[in-house]
Parts: sequence; structure tokens; C-alpha cells
Amino acid sequence: MLSDFHIHTQFSGDSDAPVRDMIETAILLGMDELCITDHNDYGVDSGEIDFNLDFDAYWETLPALKEEYRNKIRLRIGIEMGLLPSLGSYCSDIAARYPFDFIIGSTHFVDGMDPYYPSYFEGRDERAAYEQYFYNLLENVKSCSSFDVCGHIDYIIRYGPHKGQFYTYKSYCRYLEPLLSILAENGKGIECNTCGLRYGLGQPNPHPDILRRFRELGGEIVTVGSDAHDSKYVGYDFRRAEELLKFCGYRYYTTYSQRKPVFHKL
Repeated sequence: MLSDFHIHTQFSGDSDAPVRDMIETAILLGMDELCITDHNDYGVDSGEIDFNLDFDAYWETLPALKEEYRNKIRLRIGIEMGLLPSLGSYCSDIAARYPFDFIIGSTHFVDGMDPYYPSYFEGRDERAAYEQYFYNLLENVKSCSSFDVCGHIDYIIRYGPHKGQFYTYKSYCRYLEPLLSILAENGKGIECNTCGLRYGLGQPNPHPDILRRFRELGGEIVTVGSDAHDSKYVGYDFRRAEELLKFCGYRYYTTYSQRKPVFHKL
């Protein structure tokens, strides 16, 4: 079973899943390795949900669980860092201050709004809304470099009025092509996030064309994550993800330990 490198637990503002439940599920699925990657979206007002990670509680709990389960599974400690152009120094400081195994850099908020909410799309054309997201995604990656992989690159497609019905790589390549080039040239990776399959998109995040193009540009690092906020979704549709990665030209998928990539044959 491929290792799940994108899950959320009780430490994320939008999850109440006990960490132990996630670990035990991964063990039952036959995983050798699991990475907890709880949310930290600093500097945004997300309304009802507080996405600021309690670092003290996080680092009190996870190292102890890592030791407790060391004979059953390799538990890695990660974080999903919300990126903004203004947070380059902040992200660097967090990465230096804490001994994370893995950091996902994700774009959730655009002009203070999360596309998860329908209000993001109110009063604007769907294409314009998508373009604004991809523009901000590119600017975030230009401004912030303290991460290992770029998370769920076309996250916004999950929530658009027509989802991915009119969405193609070609339509947004003016943003996606330089994004993938920057990542590949700087030794960063992308993830194959199976939450898109769970949302009924018929694709992971990102679209297979993005996975394929990243490989063509020399990108080698790809992690696999379920984006589970509940234990029942840990490892969701990973068999399909494995076949898709092979189809897109990957021979290996990646896990991380102490911020260093480890390659595993698919």
C-alpha cells in the first residue's frame, strides 16, 4: 500500500479525527509509513474555522506517538502550510524552527477568500475565478520556497460551479506552465491528491495532464495523499493513483524524512 502523505487530524481546524484513529487505519491498510500534515493557514480570517496550528500541542503529541508506534509504522510529522505572497519569511521561520519531516505548500485563500465557499464565485465568471486562483498560486510559489511539494495544484476545481467540465491544462497553461517549471527547476515536487476522485471529479488534484507535464519538464518528485479529514478516507483510491502515475511516466513515488525525499518504486 502506498504511503499516505496528506492527512488531517484533530489539530486541523476542519477535522476532529483522533490522530490514533488515522494511524491505526494506516496500519490496517498495510502502510509502512504515514505523514500527519495538519493545516496552518496563518494571516487569514477564515470565519468560523481557525486554521492556525497549535504548534506546542502538535509537538507535545506527535513525537510521543511516533515512538509508541515505531515497531508498527514509520510515523512522519508534517504540515500543510497555507501560502501567501506576504508569508515568505514566516514560512521560512516555521520551517527552520521545527524539525518537520515534510512540508506541503498549498494555496487555499485568494484575496482572503477560500474557493471552498460558494461566495468566492459570486459575481464573477467561472473562468475568471479559476484564473485568479491560478495566478495567485503562481505568485505564492514565486514568493515562498520553504516547502517540499506543491499541494493539490487545481484545488479550486473541486468547488467550481461546473467543477472540471470546461477545465483543461491548455486553458490555464499561462499560469500552470511557469508554475511547473519553477517547481521542477528548484527540486520541488507535486502531489497526487486523491480527494478529487472522492469529490467525483474523475481526476485527482491535479489533473493527469499536469502530472504528465511536470514529468516532461524534468519533475521527479510526486507524493501521494488522500487529504483525509476522517479515518475512513485514509489511502482513498490509492490503487488508482498508482496506475495513473505509471501512465503519466513516473517510475517512483516519494516520501520524506527530515525534509529529504525518499523514492519508492511503483
